[in-house]
Amino acid sequence: MSGTSKNKGGNATLEQALSRLNFKPRQLDPGHVWLAGAGPGDPGCLTLEVLAALAEADALVYDALVSPDVVAVAENAELFFAGKRGGKPSMKQDDITALLVRLAREGRRVIRLKGGDPYIFGRGGEEALALVREGIPFRVLPGLTSGLSALTATGIPATMRGINKAVILATGHAAGTDDDIDWAAIARTGQPVVVYMGMANLPLIAAALLDGGLAPSTPAAVIVAATTPQERTVVATLATIAEQAAAAGLASPALIVVGGIVAMRAALAGGA
Repeated sequence: MSGTSKNKGGNATLEQALSRLNFKPRQLDPGHVWLAGAGPGDPGCLTLEVLAALAEADALVYDALVSPDVVAVAENAELFFAGKRGGKPSMKQDDITALLVRLAREGRRVIRLKGGDPYIFGRGGEEALALVREGIPFRVLPGLTSGLSALTATGIPATMRGINKAVILATGHAAGTDDDIDWAAIARTGQPVVVYMGMANLPLIAAALLDGGLAPSTPAAVIVAATTPQERTVVATLATIAEQAAAAGLASPALIVVGGIVAMRAALAGGA
């Protein structure tokens, strides 16, 4: 006889399941700022902690990558859009930080909501340092980083025994400039790389990885709007990914994935 207790009335409801977690959210106090991650896009990717915090907030400063459905959870909050998109007019980082400080000093319960995780290419560290300097109490609520959850959502395992022993997360916004990273060094590792903010520079990034020694046949993919109804994925080789992505009309927000793990998408396509 199994020792597992079952609900005799049928499947447990979501409310019942949540009650069994004994989850007790911490209180968002006036004058505090919480830096929170909204995950890759789908509201189902929110953590319970972020969901509870949104319900408490009376001021929400949110990014362009946060879905309207997630913003709507903060029904009692005044909304402040602070989205940043490359090449488009956007709020300066110093102005965003000043806004967080002002709202906190007004005694507001502030949530600074970012796509993905605040501390992974989200400037969360910069904002946290500024809050420390200004003496503003803050917390950081983790979120699912898009660089990993987007892979899972589109059938690409971030790690696969026999293929890779590491995953490199990189930013592509500075490709071709003096501030660029060493793509050749990344290529020499032989490990997969996930590139954020690289769509505008995809041809440069692909060329740099090829020059660094990666084979032209290396599998590559571009993932757009992962986990949302607008999700699109193009798979090609490193030599052709820029051309294929352009032909498909793909644009930001997107992630670029290069490495053997991309080939697993086709192998796993028979899953439910």
